[in-house]
Amino acid sequence: MYINEQYTMYKLAYHFITKLEYDVLYVSEQEHEIWLEQHEGSKSTVIRFTTKGFDWKNHLKKDIALVFQKVKAMKKLLQAKTINIHNIYISEHTPVDDWEVLKKPMQLNEKKPTMMNVYYLSKRNSESSYDDEMDRITKAIEMDLPAIELEDTSLDEQEKEEQLSYYKTYVKQRVVNFKEQAQAVFSFGKPRFTYILLVICISLFLWMEVSGGSDNTNTLIEFGAKYNPAMIEDGQWWRIISSMFLHIGFLHLAMNMIAVYYLGALVERIFGSWRFLVIYFLAGIGGGIASFAFSPSIAAGASGALFGLFGALLFFGLHNRRIFFQTMGTNVLILIGINVVFGLVVPQIDNGAHLGGLVAGFIASAIVHLPKHRERFKQLAACIVYIILIFSIIQYGFSNNLNDQVYHVMQMERLIGQEDYHTVVSQGDQALNSEGDLDAAILFHRSYAYIQLNQPQEAIEDLEKSIELDTSLPQAFHNLAILYDSRGDRNKAEAIIKKGYQKHPDDPDIKSLYEQIIGNAPN
Repeated sequence: MYINEQYTMYKLAYHFITKLEYDVLYVSEQEHEIWLEQHEGSKSTVIRFTTKGFDWKNHLKKDIALVFQKVKAMKKLLQAKTINIHNIYISEHTPVDDWEVLKKPMQLNEKKPTMMNVYYLSKRNSESSYDDEMDRITKAIEMDLPAIELEDTSLDEQEKEEQLSYYKTYVKQRVVNFKEQAQAVFSFGKPRFTYILLVICISLFLWMEVSGGSDNTNTLIEFGAKYNPAMIEDGQWWRIISSMFLHIGFLHLAMNMIAVYYLGALVERIFGSWRFLVIYFLAGIGGGIASFAFSPSIAAGASGALFGLFGALLFFGLHNRRIFFQTMGTNVLILIGINVVFGLVVPQIDNGAHLGGLVAGFIASAIVHLPKHRERFKQLAACIVYIILIFSIIQYGFSNNLNDQVYHVMQMERLIGQEDYHTVVSQGDQALNSEGDLDAAILFHRSYAYIQLNQPQEAIEDLEKSIELDTSLPQAFHNLAILYDSRGDRNKAEAIIKKGYQKHPDDPDIKSLYEQIIGNAPN
């Protein structure tokens, strides 16, 4: 009777769910098919039950091929390196021809191997008894199964129907519960702070545009961009936070604000507003500190915080793997991969801020954890890890910056703006002993300080070395020609301005000085 087959299938499914902690993937509307899954590490075990029977081997073979196709389509959901399928048929009838060969293990040879074992539970199987098949299943899953008879005579029909009804209700409710859980996960909070952040970033961008331009270096520094010399020399560490709200150019703003709108709203709905805000700021701080440590250039933008939101989604996926991969998991991983590779390929992108924000966002998520989750010890441990990591990167940042010529050139420019020429000279001495290929720029800046300190001979020596190393600085030719001319060395002045004009014929200062020294306009 068909009720016996359904009773066996649902009782087995109930046991796998309650005792072996399998998740319900699918229950057919006709109630003749159930799919379960258990994920451990890189392995996914799929149990497929069906009460469909087959008269011929070829019909059974076609169904097995269909199961392989379904699992292949489900790989995005399963996300395991290896997938083991236990395909269990429960029917009073077996195929009439020689079908036993289909019980041999099968495998699809792909990047992620998919293996299948077929079982046929039937009392009318002449070659392999029902009990033998149950033993095969028990050994394959390495777990004990309940003693279930296909034709259980210990229960009358009414009792069996009542139990079957209970099992059906339980299994179906698991599907409903999962849908409700997924819906609840994405509606815990409302994206209030996301919209506030958007308003702040856009407002500051417009303010910068009318105050000198968002791509103007002085404007960026004035508004609080990440500027390593000010942080190291003057302790302006608040720039790590202020730089999170500044953007350089409309394209930079547009890309980041679109990302904030979608990512921010999603993370705020999952974690709630206050958790989201903590994650955003801790990730932004982590990204900013990483940028300070690994990139001496001026920087601004919400990229570190945005990558922190990616880290928050990864943390969510770690604790809600099934919901994560059913909804957004693969897309999130692809986006992270593309951005990281893009950052490595394009030098202008601050990959340190991106990776720092990603890691900091993940750790920040562990600190606040998901709503209705409390793991005090792990949260405290995550907090300690975050603090240690931040201070370790800051220490590394000091060392890395002070050994980087880019930092020293920026600091020399800053000191020249402050008219602290004696310090410019000492800074130049230190810079020439640091790593980098900016000796020409350093010598040029130091020569300017020597000029202001009325030390022309030292300035001439630095400019000669600078031009010897790099002819791309027109001001070096200009200043050197003036110094030669001022000490009466007319021949050298004419030679250097002619060379400067050859290298930089379009520079207006070079043209003007050429006319003064040579006496006529260049040809």
